[in-house]
Amino acid sequence: MAQFRSRPFGVTRDGEKVNEYIMSNPGGLAVSVLNYGCVIKNIFVPTKQGPVDVVVGHDTFADYEQDFNSSGSTCCGAFVGRYANRIENAEFSVGGKKYQLEPNNGRNHLHGTFPKKIYDVKAFGDTLLLETESPAGEDGFPGNLKVSVRYILTEDNALRMDYRVSSDADTILNLTNHTYFNLAGQGKGDILNHRLELAADHFTPSDSELLPTGEVLPVAGTPLDFTTPHTIGERIAADWPQLKNAGGYDHNFLLDYDPQSPNPLHPAAELSDPVSGRRLTVFTTEPAVQLYSGNFLCGERGKGGITYQKHGGVCLETQHYPDSPHHPQFPSILLRQGETYESETVWFFGLTE
Repeated sequence: MAQFRSRPFGVTRDGEKVNEYIMSNPGGLAVSVLNYGCVIKNIFVPTKQGPVDVVVGHDTFADYEQDFNSSGSTCCGAFVGRYANRIENAEFSVGGKKYQLEPNNGRNHLHGTFPKKIYDVKAFGDTLLLETESPAGEDGFPGNLKVSVRYILTEDNALRMDYRVSSDADTILNLTNHTYFNLAGQGKGDILNHRLELAADHFTPSDSELLPTGEVLPVAGTPLDFTTPHTIGERIAADWPQLKNAGGYDHNFLLDYDPQSPNPLHPAAELSDPVSGRRLTVFTTEPAVQLYSGNFLCGERGKGGITYQKHGGVCLETQHYPDSPHHPQFPSILLRQGETYESETVWFFGLTE
């Protein structure tokens, strides 16, 4: 059974109280979560030398608020939506009606305002439940949403994330978590020596704005082939347009799974640090994972007074495809009136054998 405690963490510019909720299990895994953006602030994994924090973040709420309101927001640890990733020209159509969104990434829309919302919190059993509402018109999207996020800490050292959303009008939705991992320990240099394996043999290539071209290509023979383990840094500097456009890895990988399987949870990724032996295994119900190698981490003030460097963390963002509203051949991101969107991702923490 998980244990919970909470403490004040700060106050927003609008005077709303921000609290930190710490979940811990008998196995020694501890996770701290903010009611601001459902941010995962810390993940302490047990080691013989004591707990080690393996995620990027900030020590103060002022730093989170400054980060998340900046044009180059890291969104570190945040629950992201209404639409994770990019929407071209910050516009889309539903039911023949065009909707104009806030352009917040050049001419495009990226991620949305969920990282900056305050959530109501309840703790019970092994679960931390965070809830909010998103009114129609927020960021320009249609539909009044009821949003719930469940963080569930299991006895086998896993963190389960369940998302459920309903809408009173047809809309689009794509959700993820934007945690940056460094299994050597947050602030312990870059993640280029981490070994990564992805359950994906295709990807969606992107253009110079990191928007998908609409193609689906095999990873075989490219630096994006992680069907067998490779270190992240092994090919990141290759002379290849896809890597040069992004300054490293920032690509959508199509997961290999059977959509007719009675178990909708399927493997997505395995990340490990060869020095410490720490390992993260990711399962999800989502059709894709965005690999982001922290290309734009640069000088942010992190926990413990550390300044984060480029590639100081890696994100494994389970989600639907970027810019799906403009590519009908991609899996649907339409949430119809009265339906409930459900998504689950699980992070297992352990050691390599």
